Amino acid sequence: MFNPFRSEADAFRLLIGAVVYFGAIGLAAVVGGFWLGLMACIVLTFGVILWWALARGAQGLPQVPSAHAEGERHILVVANETVGGETLRSMIEDRSRDTKTVILVCAPALNSRLRRWTSDEDGARAAAQERLDASLERLHSLGIDASGEVGDADPLQAMEDELRTFGADEIIISTHPEGRSNWLERGVVEHARERFAVPVSHVVVDLDREREEAYS
Repeated sequence: MFNPFRSEADAFRLLIGAVVYFGAIGLAAVVGGFWLGLMACIVLTFGVILWWALARGAQGLPQVPSAHAEGERHILVVANETVGGETLRSMIEDRSRDTKTVILVCAPALNSRLRRWTSDEDGARAAAQERLDASLERLHSLGIDASGEVGDADPLQAMEDELRTFGADEIIISTHPEGRSNWLERGVVEHARERFAVPVSHVVVDLDREREEAYS
């Protein structure tokens, strides 16, 4: 299903676009009268419809699969703060046990709304990269073929970006427990299952409990 509000930044840009749209029509009507205002309305509306049609077409583009060796399975793992959790690593290890599996870990660069709107993402991307590097090092020590990338702040957009080049057979989304997970509050798992054709699995990682067990 096409959704123009794929992220809060998209919604903000749409709001600005609406202000510009109605402002341009109003200005044309003031300067040139009713008929110029009507002409501006028709032209701008046609432009908006054309943009919507192109965006909808782009949304429906199939993913571009990467080359799969015979019997090979590709899994896209999406996690940020929970990327180093033992529960997630155990799930990845289980998935990699019976067949040749290639793992791509995507860590969306979590950021505040204000910093996203002002395109100030350096700190968020650096923090995500640090967590990602530590997780990949652990996966490699287990003999798991894994690579990783820092993705878009919007996890759904990050998944879409990766699917266009990685060609995953499955997506694993890792979140904090319910009540502490912004992704669960936003329905990221459900939206991913509606939006993408590949199977989507969900794993809950309770970092607080893992720390308590580690020190007990």
